[in-house]
Amino acid sequence: MADVHDPATRSRNMAAIKGSHTKPEMQVRAALHAAGLRYRLHVRDLPGKPDLVFPRWRAVVFVNGCFWHHHDCHLFRWPSTREDFWRAKIGRNVENDNRAVGALLASGWRVATVWECALKGRTRLDFPEAMQRLVAWIRSSEKSMTVRGG
Repeated sequence: MADVHDPATRSRNMAAIKGSHTKPEMQVRAALHAAGLRYRLHVRDLPGKPDLVFPRWRAVVFVNGCFWHHHDCHLFRWPSTREDFWRAKIGRNVENDNRAVGALLASGWRVATVWECALKGRTRLDFPEAMQRLVAWIRSSEKSMTVRGG
């Protein structure tokens, strides 16, 4: 059995964590595709490499995990081990998110963030209703939108 305290094992475990094509992202993608919307995935030319890009509406959607992006909901808890590491890592993620959203808005893109807690957990929203709101936002001219658990 691998030693979880071994740096090489930790590195392999971290590498196994998906940054794209996650379950929440796939749920949102399927719902938006079923609604007739077509999009590009993970466009590298845009700040933050948004999960979904809708060039026709000049809109992007980020599907954020509550833990990785430090959301203030019941799904986020600071790890009890290696606190300095996690605070630095998650803090960098939040800084990168803020920088990317600011750059996108400044260049005329509209930005929506769908939080994991909107899709799972005790505060999850009614999924079809949440996706209808997101579809309406994509087709609107509103600058930004956040979909979070209730």
